Amino acid sequence: MASVFFGTKIDTSQAFDDKGNRLVVTHIKAEPLTVIQVKTDKQDGYWSLQCAVGHKSNKSLTQPQKKHLQGAKLSQAPRFLREIKLKQASQLKPGDQIKITDVFQPGDQIKVTGVSKGRGFAGVIKRWGFAGGPRSHGQSDRQRAPGSIGQRTDPGRVWKGKKMPGHFGVATKTISSLQVLTIDEAKHFLTITGTVPGSRHSLLKLTKTGQAKKPVKLFSEVKPTPKKPPKKSSKKPSQAPSKKPAKKNKPAQPAKAKK
Repeated sequence: MASVFFGTKIDTSQAFDDKGNRLVVTHIKAEPLTVIQVKTDKQDGYWSLQCAVGHKSNKSLTQPQKKHLQGAKLSQAPRFLREIKLKQASQLKPGDQIKITDVFQPGDQIKVTGVSKGRGFAGVIKRWGFAGGPRSHGQSDRQRAPGSIGQRTDPGRVWKGKKMPGHFGVATKTISSLQVLTIDEAKHFLTITGTVPGSRHSLLKLTKTGQAKKPVKLFSEVKPTPKKPPKKSSKKPSQAPSKKPAKKNKPAQPAKAKK
């Protein structure tokens, strides 16, 4: 069976484990993937499944695309078409669906691949983490400058790969050693540990790499131990001492006159 699944990033949040430690978690929308095309080793040179990810308006489809999607009988056009490579032939046919529970289970270790956020044209401090120039002796315009970028006559040029200002972001990044915490099959909701590249609603590729050595249990999954009822004592309850009626004050008698 396939060990790859595709989803879209929802947001980054926090959760607590059974020991009270705070965890950074990422929520992913993992809707069922619909098989569009099955590629075989005999015809295409490898085994794979072409799947539909997400939904979009049908108005944007061209006639060749509509013809390609006829076999799956989709009600809505897919947002993405992605391939899942296989090691052997699959029994799935166009129109079949792959659910998130068919690939992952809580406690699995995965790696997530996505495209990082675009940050435009950035300087060396933001792009590479340079420290900048000195802030003394009147150098007011060198605080964010890159400094020297070459040598003298030899070599007489700038080396390839020199860290300089340029376009930052929009790069394919892979984050490994993440763990699946919870799976909500009814809502197509997946929660994993850590952060992943990309903005909200961006496409993510989830690949299973093994089983986590130390599975994390969330605080909500820990069932509280029921409290035992107090034991009934066999001794009879002691009778409360009877209260004596309060003494009434006698009226004061007039003092006798002296003779």
